[in-house]
Amino acid sequence: MESNHNDMTPHDAADALRWLSEMGADEIIGEMPVNRLVAPAPKPAPAVARAVPAPAAAPVVVAPGTSAAQFHSLREIELALEGFDACPLKKTATRLCFADGNPAARVMLIGEAPGREEDIEGRPFVGRSGQLLDRMLAAIGLARTAADREGAVFIANTVFWRPPGNRNPTEAETQMCLPFLLRIIELQRPDVIVCLGAVPAHRLTGRTDGILKLRGKWVTATVGGRNIPLLPTLHPAFLLRQPAQKRLAWRDLLSLRQMLDAH
Repeated sequence: MESNHNDMTPHDAADALRWLSEMGADEIIGEMPVNRLVAPAPKPAPAVARAVPAPAAAPVVVAPGTSAAQFHSLREIELALEGFDACPLKKTATRLCFADGNPAARVMLIGEAPGREEDIEGRPFVGRSGQLLDRMLAAIGLARTAADREGAVFIANTVFWRPPGNRNPTEAETQMCLPFLLRIIELQRPDVIVCLGAVPAHRLTGRTDGILKLRGKWVTATVGGRNIPLLPTLHPAFLLRQPAQKRLAWRDLLSLRQMLDAH
């Protein structure tokens, strides 16, 4: 009988996993294919439930060129994006990744684009980068789950659908989503914006320098007639690849904490 013994040592297995990660293999393929472009089947309601849940709101069909100023709540923008078919990213993504956190928060964090885990769950920063981000925020007394405005954050991205292969969004893709993002900022009215990575910093400030040159320097973003302090910093995904740069991110977090305490 053929033996199933695996003579790979734990050290060899760790080296193999590290090599796969460096080659960009970030997914495990199962034995059966899964069509993630099909919405998951709704979970059955608990047997003890007596109330009939209200039907979900239908997406709003948005024609290209429609002004985002017509939307008067974050929920209206979310429904509009559900019906917005002009952005090609929507055709390859599993679902919309709108926002997360407390809409009343003083701090708004803006990342670059959803990744694989975000594409599956429909929320920004839920994978390894999000877990690191949550720990970083907790170190200065902030959390996306906080109920109070002072300790809460609100999180969004420059684009609302995952780019294929986790590539960076193109300028055309970010410009297509930018009116919606600006309207979200207008309605959310943060006291401070933190840009995670170069893409949101470029779109909101008009600067083109690399993130290592931009980070840690407070600038002003003018959105909806309001001047909002904006701090570019390093994206958590970059910190996972370059752990030595966490010291720079920590300086930025301390600067954010000082800004919040001073105002």
